Amino acid sequence: MTFIPADPAFRRLWFANLAANGAEQLGLAAIPLMAALALGATAEQMGGLSALQTLPYLLLSLVAGIWADRLPRHLLMAGAEAVRALLLLTLPLLIMAGWFGFAGLAVLGFALSAATVLFNVAAQAYLPALVGREGLAGANARLEFARAAAVFLGPGIAGAVAGWTSPAAALAVSGLTSALAAWLLLAPMMRRDVPQAQQALPLGQALAEGFSLVWRHALLRAIAGCAMAWNFSWFVLMAVLVLFAINELGLAPAQIGMALGAQGFGMLLAALALPLIHGRLRLGMMILLGPAMSAVAALVIGMATLQSGSPAFASLCAGFFLFGFGPMLWTIGQTSLRQAIVPARLIGRVSAIQQVATLGMRPVGALVGGWVGGSYGLAAAIWLAVFGYGIQLAVILLSPMPYLSELPEAMGEEPA
Repeated sequence: MTFIPADPAFRRLWFANLAANGAEQLGLAAIPLMAALALGATAEQMGGLSALQTLPYLLLSLVAGIWADRLPRHLLMAGAEAVRALLLLTLPLLIMAGWFGFAGLAVLGFALSAATVLFNVAAQAYLPALVGREGLAGANARLEFARAAAVFLGPGIAGAVAGWTSPAAALAVSGLTSALAAWLLLAPMMRRDVPQAQQALPLGQALAEGFSLVWRHALLRAIAGCAMAWNFSWFVLMAVLVLFAINELGLAPAQIGMALGAQGFGMLLAALALPLIHGRLRLGMMILLGPAMSAVAALVIGMATLQSGSPAFASLCAGFFLFGFGPMLWTIGQTSLRQAIVPARLIGRVSAIQQVATLGMRPVGALVGGWVGGSYGLAAAIWLAVFGYGIQLAVILLSPMPYLSELPEAMGEEPA
């Protein structure tokens, strides 16, 4: 598979996706480094900061889904990245003026995540209009390859820039990549995406339609439940990981960036291996690999609490590699499944509901992780995450997903 698309509009979307995800990954790595190294944050503060960074996924995703069903998606995506760029490129000025502290960093994290929410929901709704049902798996693989490249390179770049200069400089680089993403999405060829005219239902009724569809469909319900457990556990882990790596393992920022970047390397290899895996496994089994490998990854990272020095660093790298490889297969498979079976007029809302399930549990996980880490020790929080990953595997094993051999038939377009 050639991962840079030939179609001009999809190629611009691919590069915009690469730039936007690169900006996000730089920010996700630089903000906690700035809190820990420059502002001396405690475990509870790190948990609160992580929660604020993820709260927009819970508060704003559903509204973003309604917008994505009613407005041109490429303009929503471009607007989100333009706002992110403006925020990040003004940050150095605020720091130099002495107007930026921990509270400002928390507000910035919230605002950047709000932009990511809008971009991600609109992007998932946009793709079927560009490639059609039969092209979804290949298109999602290409977009996920771009995201994997960003996850692989972003933390390492952020750690290196933070080590050479400051975390604020890494955030400025993030702003430039967001500006590039916005420019790519504003090209005239991107205007082919115009949602079909439909009755503007009241907010509550519009959301109820989407929730009802997800609840009634066994596969969509299982995907949402597994995602909730996965992401709760992920942010329990991520709330304490940087403090654990710095304070208890004695790792340098560059080493932390390398360990986090191993996730992106795993994602890249999974995207490259997708054609082979998809040809040998049923669709349901390919999707199942994500939760299964995540449970193993959590155990490997948990082993770092019993180690020190190079063995602990190796465990972190191996665990994050597995967190990249398996979930990449899950993401491509379950995203293509949702886009193929959900009616076009509901795709934005269903994508938003999935994003709430996928990322809305993160504030809860971050707060719980910070509280457990502060009250019972950082290692206890990591083992809580290990337990959570066992739950997410059980959810998907008990669903019809393992028996799914191919994409189901598309659901009918019911009137609004």
